[in-house]
Amino acid sequence: MKLKKLSLLLILSLLPFTSCNKKENKLVLAEVTHSLFYAPLYIAQNKGYFDDEGLEVEIITTPGADKVMASLLSSSADIGLMGPEASIYIYEEGQKNYAINFAQLTQKDGSFLLGREKDSSFTYDKLKGKTIIGGRLGGMPEMTLEYLLKSKGLTITRNNKDKEADVNIRTDVSFDVMTGVFTAGESDYVTAFEPNASQIQELGKGYIVASIGQDAPSLPYTAFSSLKSTLNKNKEKLIKFTRAIKKSLDLVNKENSETLSSYLSSSFPSSSIKEIISVLDNYKKIEAWPTSLNLSSSSFASLETIMKEANQLPSSYTSCYEQVVTDKIVSLV
Repeated sequence: MKLKKLSLLLILSLLPFTSCNKKENKLVLAEVTHSLFYAPLYIAQNKGYFDDEGLEVEIITTPGADKVMASLLSSSADIGLMGPEASIYIYEEGQKNYAINFAQLTQKDGSFLLGREKDSSFTYDKLKGKTIIGGRLGGMPEMTLEYLLKSKGLTITRNNKDKEADVNIRTDVSFDVMTGVFTAGESDYVTAFEPNASQIQELGKGYIVASIGQDAPSLPYTAFSSLKSTLNKNKEKLIKFTRAIKKSLDLVNKENSETLSSYLSSSFPSSSIKEIISVLDNYKKIEAWPTSLNLSSSSFASLETIMKEANQLPSSYTSCYEQVVTDKIVSLV
């Protein structure tokens, strides 16, 4: 079994080696995608929770966990927001200054399955003989999709390698252009995060038929991480950052979507308030956001199970939870 690694040399080639701004109160955060799925992050910024902690947080979008990890390793970012699977790959490859996950932001898959026709009675058996644009091989969206389809009794293949399989998943399309390839007419289905999924539906170029997060198991889907060296050097700043996120997360879990939408519109200018409310309602319905920022060992084990099912971990793999997860930041918030 071959490990789907994020090759260190490949990662470092993805972004230039630029130093983070050295201002004492500044943190640069690289997000895996810009999505309402990460509402607590933008609310913390827009409501001034970071300011209250004396922090200046710059958010940059680097599509795909491989590019987020590249930002950390090249010192272009202090914090990465991505799936914890990336930290496992880097640790398993032997990187000494690996990424450590210090706070969980989402506990469900945030993507939705879109087809070309409206289907209010969708069932997963309708995917037999179809092709889904699923994302980068070894990334959480694609692995969770595979796990879900297998749990529904479907056999899968990637990039048409097995003609006898029930469902073909395309992993040859870059994460940031998946919906563009779909709306251009390729493949039968695609997975997409919000607000992209709702915007595609509004344009009549695709229709949401299922929520992957609603049908897949809970797991630490996206988390904040920093390199081991950054974690040690910037511990106080990361505590302040996490305190602001905790305040925002509590607000998201307490307030209704209409109230929350007013704090998010500036971060999503192409989305109407109605659309933002609808998206937040959908994510609240599947309990996308946890009540605690802790990454538990049991939820991390679920992540590892999904990775093993996708053949992205070798048979010799033993859990690295103790190495790539810490509660030393959250416990001080």
